[in-house]
Amino acid sequence: QVQLVESGGGLVQAGGSLRLSCAASGRTFSAYTIGWFRQAPGLEREFVALISWSGRSTQYADSAKGRFTASRDNAKNTAYLQMNSLKPEDTAAYYCGAGRPRATVLSALPGDYVYWGQGTQVTVSS
Repeated sequence: QVQLVESGGGLVQAGGSLRLSCAASGRTFSAYTIGWFRQAPGLEREFVALISWSGRSTQYADSAKGRFTASRDNAKNTAYLQMNSLKPEDTAAYYCGAGRPRATVLSALPGDYVYWGQGTQVTVSS
């Protein structure tokens, strides 16, 4: 199994930046697609970004494209989500998820992610 721990959330003003980290346990981190999702109170979990196991492919929600950048450092067992130009509507709990190992098809569906972190809160004030 893979254990994931998110960190880096906080309270920022609109237009500010945060870098979220997703630290994973185990030696198999590099085999998993890492997805980033967010969930506001009372709402469904929403896709934000993903990065393939190799780091060669990324995918972003329309709301994140051009502002957020997913990256990973497999040697450090850590994935990152750089969030720039934050908006109040970005306020949510952010989660990283690990998809099925060595997936050949990237998925933005929460149900295709097997392991999840506990979440880190991002709050953007206007």
